Amino acid sequence: MSTSSQAAAPSASKHTERAQAVRAFIAQVRQLAPDASRATPAQLAEAARLLEALGQRRDLFGADAFAVVPGRPTSIYRLAEDIDGGYALYLSLGEPGKAQPPHDHTTWAIIAGVDGNERNEVYARASSQDPLRDTLTHVRRVDVGPGGSIVLGPDDVHTIELIGDQPGAHLHFYGLALDRLLGRVVFESTAGGTYRTFSPPAAIYHARLTPQALQDELRGEAEIAVLDVREAGRYARRHLLHAVPAPLWRLELLADRLVPRRDTRIVLVDDDETQAHQAAAKLTRLGWTDVSVLAGGTDGWERAGLELFSGTNVPSKAFGEVIEHEKHTPWIDVEELHERVARGDDIVVVDSRTPEEFHHFTLPFSHSLPGAELVYRIRELAPDPKTFVVVNCAGRTRSIVGAQTLIDAGIPNRVASLRNGTMEWLLSGRELAYGRHAALPEPGEAALAAAREQARDVAQRAGIGYVDAATLHAFEAEQATRTLYKFDVRTREEYETGHLEGWRWAPGGQLVQATDEYLATRRARVVLADWDGVRALTTGAWLAQLGAVEVYLYQPPALAVLQNGPEPRRVLRHRPDTPGLRAEALRAALDADEAIVFDVESRVAYERGHVPGARFAAPDRLAEFLSPDDQRVVVVTSSDGVLASAVAAELAWRGKRHVPYLLGGTRAWKAQGLTLATGGEGVLTGDDDQSISPYLFDDLSARDQGFRDYLDWELGLVAQLEREGSGGIRLIAAV
Repeated sequence: MSTSSQAAAPSASKHTERAQAVRAFIAQVRQLAPDASRATPAQLAEAARLLEALGQRRDLFGADAFAVVPGRPTSIYRLAEDIDGGYALYLSLGEPGKAQPPHDHTTWAIIAGVDGNERNEVYARASSQDPLRDTLTHVRRVDVGPGGSIVLGPDDVHTIELIGDQPGAHLHFYGLALDRLLGRVVFESTAGGTYRTFSPPAAIYHARLTPQALQDELRGEAEIAVLDVREAGRYARRHLLHAVPAPLWRLELLADRLVPRRDTRIVLVDDDETQAHQAAAKLTRLGWTDVSVLAGGTDGWERAGLELFSGTNVPSKAFGEVIEHEKHTPWIDVEELHERVARGDDIVVVDSRTPEEFHHFTLPFSHSLPGAELVYRIRELAPDPKTFVVVNCAGRTRSIVGAQTLIDAGIPNRVASLRNGTMEWLLSGRELAYGRHAALPEPGEAALAAAREQARDVAQRAGIGYVDAATLHAFEAEQATRTLYKFDVRTREEYETGHLEGWRWAPGGQLVQATDEYLATRRARVVLADWDGVRALTTGAWLAQLGAVEVYLYQPPALAVLQNGPEPRRVLRHRPDTPGLRAEALRAALDADEAIVFDVESRVAYERGHVPGARFAAPDRLAEFLSPDDQRVVVVTSSDGVLASAVAAELAWRGKRHVPYLLGGTRAWKAQGLTLATGGEGVLTGDDDQSISPYLFDDLSARDQGFRDYLDWELGLVAQLEREGSGGIRLIAAV
């Protein structure tokens, strides 16, 4: 089939233009001087010419993205930085009269002009008879304005002053990042004298994007990912519709999955910019190059009069409400369902959630049939066209989407969603069943043939089709310029038995229900592996109607080479690893009162089981609870130790202290036969880390009110979408 790769590329934003220019500059310098720590004067002189040329592109450094921060007459913006701190590029802004006393850099530095005139007085440093005092001798003066530059060696000392009445904007390029230059010194005067080391800048910022500009980009045609870097519980209280939760302290685990292409346009959001710039620094070091921060954060978005949403998986849940609103998906209430089941009507109730959720709780008489499995397997449960099929979930979305999936596929049975799902069942005073195991029926030959025919029809109406191996290879070859997600939507058991190398697992129903947990880049390509002619087609049809991505299908060859086992998980690193501590060693340290343990995974997981004596804190607030007077070793743990290792590394770097983590996490503790504690005592950060489901409330009146609030919220999403106005949902017409 033809692909969109031949279409003209959407026009790039000024932010993306700047990112491209900076990438090109860094690539050229890297070619000139492959080892930043050993760059020669000749190499640096040529790099200075390149930096001058970049500085003359003044349109890339406008005040809408870069402004002097109130209270900080010298404001520094990070433009690029390697993971090891090399090739660090900044934009330094200052008001007229900005001045810096004599100081060195301990690495090479190049300064080039964008706006204003920055006067550099350069000095040579020499020892004196007093070991605590050195002398400075003036060597040269260099005024750096647009088109000009200065190169400084590691031992050069200079002063900076903005001359004239024009604000200054200058590019500062270093062999090593500012926060790694811990040995820099500043002198008491231009004659020298005593000197002291000084700290890196208290704050380094990143390019800002106004709310209106972000809204325009979201409604444009180019790829963009909006990441909300607050912990998920805070995100759930209020957020932008198209923002995907990617908490700051969990980015090492999430970013590569959510935004795999390193040159993707990314905008970071928090409450008020208190975390977004830290996240931008992390992503920049990890290799992402086109990163901006929403000016004013969510607060700024709200002040601009733009719509905010609460809850989780909002685009998908709003999608379900739009489906019911526009297609009038039939429903049945719990009273009628109860009556029909009680009198033995010919009725089949299928739970369209995951098998794990089904096991946790379900209707006593329901069958597990996750969303992508409905068309594939329903005929084994309801072979008689006269059987009434009811689809349920915990609330509304998967009931509606599941029922409409069967209706759109054209199965002959009467189909309805259970209105308000198991929430309404509990509100009516009835009981659920717990601990049931999913038993998915395998489709027979005739049933599979019918399902394939119906799935093909739905896929064609949704406008999706197949790509062959050559086209898929072309997509893969273009991954540096166009984002590609490849998903296998079968069951966990099937995926782990054998899947294509590099393909991620995303059970189809969940990929539709929780799209923002699997992909963040809008207008990316998504290819679904079609093993059976049904599940990928029905999943792809819904994704296409949701409208955020381009969807394609790929049929693996019959004798494809497969990998087995669970999906590999890449964990990125930008801080040195800290040592792990085994469970027995931690127990001994706790028994001796030599350690204090913080669990950072999730409040829900902590309450189900944690190391005795541990406390729970959302990672972004953990530092609040570390006392400088407590001499015990701080040990971080999580469910399997992966998140804990990343959090411990960041804490150790920031605090310059020893912070080990529990190897293997809480699972390893339990595997050693050590006792776990349960309950919420020790929870320090409430529900900051995740939105707590009303199903988890112990108080039944609070639970029931939570159910009512949730159902009212879901029902209100259609009106919110209309106010937000971004559109994108395109439902296929009824047959």
